[in-house]
Formats: sequence, C-alpha cells, structure tokens
Amino acid sequence: MVSPSTLRTMKRITAPLVLALISILVSAPLFAQSGRIPTPAKHGIVTGAHYLASEIGVQVLKDGGNAVDAAVATAFALAVTHPSAGNVGGGGFLVSLGADGAATTFDFREKAPLAATMDMYLDESGEILETSNHEGPLAVGVPGTVAGLWLAHSKLGSRQWRELVQPAVALADNGIPFSWADQRFAEGLRAEEKPWYDAAKGVFLRDGKSPYEPGETWRQPELAATLARIRDAGRDGFYKGKTAALLAKFMRQQGGLITEEDLARYQAVEREPVRGTYRGYDVVSMPPPSSGGVAVIEMLNILEGFDLGEAGHNSARYIHLLTEAMRRAFADRAHFMGDPDFNSDLPVARLTSKEHARALRGRIDLLGASPSDPQAFDSIYLPAESEETTHLAIVDTTGNAVSLTYTLEESYGSRIVAEGLGFLLNNEMGDFNAIPGRTDDSGRIGTPPNLIAPEKRMLSSMTPTIVAKNGKPFLVIGSPGGRTIINTVLQVILNVIDHGMNVGEAVEAPRFHHQWLPDQTRFERHGFSADTLRLYGLLGHEISFRGSLGQANGILIDPESGLRHGAADSRGFNAKAVGY
Repeated sequence: MVSPSTLRTMKRITAPLVLALISILVSAPLFAQSGRIPTPAKHGIVTGAHYLASEIGVQVLKDGGNAVDAAVATAFALAVTHPSAGNVGGGGFLVSLGADGAATTFDFREKAPLAATMDMYLDESGEILETSNHEGPLAVGVPGTVAGLWLAHSKLGSRQWRELVQPAVALADNGIPFSWADQRFAEGLRAEEKPWYDAAKGVFLRDGKSPYEPGETWRQPELAATLARIRDAGRDGFYKGKTAALLAKFMRQQGGLITEEDLARYQAVEREPVRGTYRGYDVVSMPPPSSGGVAVIEMLNILEGFDLGEAGHNSARYIHLLTEAMRRAFADRAHFMGDPDFNSDLPVARLTSKEHARALRGRIDLLGASPSDPQAFDSIYLPAESEETTHLAIVDTTGNAVSLTYTLEESYGSRIVAEGLGFLLNNEMGDFNAIPGRTDDSGRIGTPPNLIAPEKRMLSSMTPTIVAKNGKPFLVIGSPGGRTIINTVLQVILNVIDHGMNVGEAVEAPRFHHQWLPDQTRFERHGFSADTLRLYGLLGHEISFRGSLGQANGILIDPESGLRHGAADSRGFNAKAVGY
C-alpha cells in the first residue's frame, strides 16, 4: 500500500517518472527487502545503495543478462542516483566468481597524473599545504570507473554495451527525485566561493543559486550527454574525444594536473584474486592495490584458531580477539601494501599464509590488549581515508556472482564538476602518503609502497569479497567506509559462518573497528551493553564511540535450495535488495 505522504511527494515528479516509481513501490513487498529480513529470489538479485539502480540491474537479469552485465548497468545508474559515491569520475574494484568456480578481478583504481611528484602537496616546512591533497583540482586522480566497467564487460559481459548504459542516460535526462542527502550537500556547495566549484553549482543548484527541494524532479542534462558518449563509443567516449578535451581544459584553467594524455593512457587491469580458506569455506577477494582482501584473509587465518562461537557474538572476549587480529593485520597493511605495478616484492603470499597467522596468533594475550607501537615499523605513514564509497552485490540466474566496490573518496569526492560534463570528480590523491617518513601515535605512518609517483595507483581499503562453498558462490559481500570497510566485511563473514546469522542479521548487527593506529576501538554508539564495554575496557583497550560503521550490501545463496537472499544495510538511506 502506498502511503499518503509518498503520494504527496510523487505529485512533484513528472508523469512518466511517477508511473515508474509507482510500479516499483507496488511491487516492493514481493521483491524488495524491508528491515532485517532478507529478500528471497529464485533467479537473480541485486543489492545496492539506491533502489532505482538496483531495479535497473534486476531488469538486465530478467532480460537475459549475466552478473557482469547487471553490474555495469547498476553502476552507471548509481552515477546518476547516488552522486555521493556512484560515479564515472572515480574508480574501484570488481570481483567475479562464476557458478563454475572461475574467479577473476578487475582493478580500476585511479592513478596519479604524469606530472605528479612525491612531495607535490608539501610547503617549504614539509607540511601539507592547505589540505591540497584532499581539496581542489590537485587532489583529483585519473578516473578509472569507465575503463574498469568496459574491461569487465569485454571479458565477461553478454549483452550489448549500449543497452546497459542507456538506462542511466534516461535517468539523467528524464530526472529523478532530489534526495535529502543531496539537498544537504547542495546547501554546503552554495556557500563555496572558489571558481572550480562553479560548474558543480550549476548541476546541484536550481539556476546555480538554490538547492532543489527533496522529491523535486532533478534533471542532469550534461551528465546525460556524457553518458550518451560512453554509451555510443564505449571506453573512448570518456578517455578520448569531447569528454577528455573538456576535462583536460578544466584542469589547465584551474591548476589541476590531468591531461588528455593521462586520460588516453589510463588502463584498467585484470588481476588474479587473493584467496584464502576459513572453516571449510573459500574466500576470494581483491588483491593490491586493494589492501582489503589481504587483510581480511589474514584476520580470518588468525581467528580460525579460536572458538568464536563459544566466545559468543560481541562478548568482551570475542571483541578482544577480533581487536587483536585487526591490530596485527592493519600493522601489516601499513607496512607492506601498495600498487603491485610499482612494488614487485609485496609479500602477499606470506601475509595470507596460515603460518604467518599462527605466529601472530601466538603473540595474542588472552587477558590483555597488545600495544600499538608506532615505532614497530620504520617510516610508516597512514593517510586519512574517507568513508564515502558504495558497494553492490549481484547474483544472476545461473549463479554467477559479482562483488563491486567503487568510490570518489570523500562524500561527493572533490565536489568539483568540470564545465560541460555534469559528473563529480574524485579526490583520491589524498590516499597516497603525502608526508613520507612521519610516524606518530595519532595514526600518521609512512611507507615507500604508497608514496606518490606518476601513473601509480593509490592504496585502498575497498574489499569486494565472495565466499564460496564447494567451489560455488555462497556469500557476496562488501561495504563503503574507508579503512572500516575491511573490518565490516570481516564481521559480516564471521556473523554468517561462526554465528549462524542470515545475511540480513549479519549485515544489521552492531559493529566495531580497530586499525592499529590510533590505538583505540571505535564502537557504534548503540548496540553494545555497558557491561560488555566495561569488561573489554578492563583488558586495557581504549574505547570511543561513533555513528554508523559502513553500509554493507550482501547476498547469501542457500547451498541446498539455491535460493538467493539479499540484504541492503539499513544504515544506507536508499539502499535496497531487489530480486525476482
């Protein structure tokens, strides 16, 4: 039943879109998730950050497309409906596991421009100049999303490229309801005075002056034109021609570094996944320059030596064991991880080995917290990493699975739109080590593997992961959340395997996070008892509180019935699992 308040909102929207939305809302009880109860689906299912994009992905599956086809269509739709993280101006990772057990990954992380240098953000005193690595045109890395989706489709897709991009073109052209989140962003954007924000104001403000009202139809004609060029010319529709020329022109005018040569040279990369095992399950995840897959497998290996079910979910003992595993994996992450194309000696095999985990496990004190010593490694720098990312999970009719995480870095990225293009640019250069060699207990750490270099990919915590049982996809999971992504994915996996939760319960359960430095455990403010926290604190852990940790989206496939169960985290405002 459609509520009166929903109908009042619909009156603000154009007639064609009203009909489409009513169709979605009326069918929602049959197909879409509500609360902690997963969405069941016999055939295909998409779980993502915006219900309109998930609906588009499911339609692709209904039309005979496979999981990669649906991922391409959903991702481009999210570039329209979820501009805080969905994008064509950012980058990310895709993990694919087929029903036949064949696995691969696609790396489309952004790159540093050719003109980038190791100390490009430092003033004469060696300090970062006015947050220039996070704000302004210098913070923008060469985007990778279009190249990554194009490569994945060329390798594994089955439908025509143009039919997968066209729904996003139509959304941008016809308009969608402006959201409450976008209005808050637009209000802040209105106050910006620097000239590089002018084009963004033209996109997010009515006549470039005032924000749209929530529910009001928001059309994005410049984005529609950009997407149409991608639809018609594929990868070259973004990295060459009009889009590339306009982006390079904007960078020249505003003091950025990206050139037409940077764009033409950009290539996504197909990589072998990192693999691990946990209590009879196989774990398939993203390799470097993502640090997430290595860290999750390392933590699972450590925790496999403890009876976590007997410890009890989110008990003080359980949280202590997970914290000590997190502490060790994040220390290794900071010391060793970077772009494999610039670091030939990344010790991935050793870090994901059972032997390494056994040694780390042996140094865990069951009755007290270990120290996080910033001097434990030499010259380590851990840059701040934003939590605004988005994840989508897909299983198609034959059981092929895709786990895709992509981002602009901070919420709405750099908040910059190049004149005439309509899409937001990332600020991913801030994920590099801006101050080499500085180490302190606040979390500043600095290793050579993640120093800035031309065409280098910055380190990431994005962790798209697929857990398999008997060689077939079992759990498809991922999340936004900066470095908290890694621990969100870990806890969802443990919730399912060790605690027998369904995927909805596993995604909704309260979460916590430790990242080695700073040496404190951050808990979601609600969901942990005072007694548990008191006992945990007596073990020597420092406790802090925060709001939500991540927005996990997952799918679990019942090994017996084959039924798909999707769950979109209620921490996400518009997130929805949609299946059929």
